Amino acid sequence: MSGLFRSFRRRRLLRRPFPPEWLGYLERRAPFFRKLAPEPRERLLGLLKVFAWEKEFIGAGGFTVTDEVRAVVSATAARLVLYLDLSYYDRLREVIVYPDAFRIPDRTGTVLGEAKHWGTVILSWQSVITGLADPNDGHATATHEFAHVLDREDGAFDGTPHLRRYSHYSAWASVMDGHFQKLRQGQRAERQVMDDYGSVNEAEFFAVATESFFEKPRQMREKTPDLYEELKRFYGWDPASTPP
Repeated sequence: MSGLFRSFRRRRLLRRPFPPEWLGYLERRAPFFRKLAPEPRERLLGLLKVFAWEKEFIGAGGFTVTDEVRAVVSATAARLVLYLDLSYYDRLREVIVYPDAFRIPDRTGTVLGEAKHWGTVILSWQSVITGLADPNDGHATATHEFAHVLDREDGAFDGTPHLRRYSHYSAWASVMDGHFQKLRQGQRAERQVMDDYGSVNEAEFFAVATESFFEKPRQMREKTPDLYEELKRFYGWDPASTPP
């Protein structure tokens, strides 16, 4: 799809009225939404409806995608690009939702979420709502998987998304790699802020760090301030300053 046509379609979607019942879904399922000030709330609602109507949502494992599922999942995706741009999701074509943990061929055990390089995100609905229910535990499956999509936007799952300026890459590489290595070594500050799963590779580190940035921003700012500042510069806002 050409960029010109995509921009035209998104402008049309933005002009469509926001379904009023979706606000109830967000108030009930997404505590972070209730904390937003009026301006970022309106911005998020605009991004949300474009994402919800632009991407294909598919139920799997006997699950039916309802408007509630579409709205809540889309709100989580929109939160990450609130001060970026929806173009970070241009490579994403579809969101597949299972009712609970699911299996992937050639993988042992069950999975709660997966981001595929060809433009698919797979989620467990139960994991999505469980992660949202406690906004301070550092675990949010949908946030984690959509962070992978942002990472992939520049062509690879490598823990470095397309940054705002070329001059930002040097500091990003130094800070992110430093904390990645410390998490792998089991250092206390990193383990207090991030899940050990972030030590698997650089891509998982970025996704786990993103979860903590949005779910445990005050702890991250206190324990790993330079990491917090890099993520704040990338995402363009300061969740640690959001009223509790």
